Amino acid sequence: MELKFVRFEKRGRVAYVTLNRPEVLNALHPPCHLELEKVWDEFVADRQLWVAIVTGAGERAFSAGNDLKYAAEHPGEPPPRNKGGFAGLTARFDINKPLIAAVNGFALGGGLEIALACDVIVAADHARFGLPEPRVGLMAGAGGVHRLPRHLPLKVAMGMMLTARQITAPEALRWGLVNEVVPAGELMAAAERWAREIIECAPLSIQATKEAAMGGLAMPVEEAMRYPFAAVKRLWSSKDAVEGPRAFAEKRKPDWSGE
Repeated sequence: MELKFVRFEKRGRVAYVTLNRPEVLNALHPPCHLELEKVWDEFVADRQLWVAIVTGAGERAFSAGNDLKYAAEHPGEPPPRNKGGFAGLTARFDINKPLIAAVNGFALGGGLEIALACDVIVAADHARFGLPEPRVGLMAGAGGVHRLPRHLPLKVAMGMMLTARQITAPEALRWGLVNEVVPAGELMAAAERWAREIIECAPLSIQATKEAAMGGLAMPVEEAMRYPFAAVKRLWSSKDAVEGPRAFAEKRKPDWSGE
């Protein structure tokens, strides 16, 4: 796959997706969205990949969101026809594999929306988060206005969105927006530690857990517990559902196959 604005690497069970436009704080323009759609398609299809880490190139930004300068220079250009929304991700709901955002600086606008679409957020201590779209006559329409109030107390989320103010990494940790804050030099090691801990678990168990947890959010608990989630059905008929109890009984480390 030929990529110009994104780096996509596979190391063992982990996919590394790096937004690669550091000269514009990893802001995304239409060609980026199209490249990222291909990346996520491959990640979903590759059964050898069990988790992905998303980060930004350089030390200043995870992503500053939409490339407004590009938009101003290309008035009237239609949005890209990609199924996944911003970064090929924010409107995509079929990725049951875990996604870890390693936020290495500014996560603003669409950048925060990318992080919110991930399952775990690890932040460098200098990272900042915000949805500044109203300051430029826009709104966080790639899921930000819907996801942020689901991650934060409502008044905190509304305060951020209606003033367009940014919060620091320690504030984000205090409010539960991120899972962990580490020094910048330790960011990728921390994200990889999270990935290793996930990989120790059965991949189909993880995928079933994610699908059921996320899919059940909009349902009453009773309905969610009865709902026939596809990944859950696949788990109960899998080899790994046999391997796990067997390995426990034999006092050995399980050999997960993902089947």
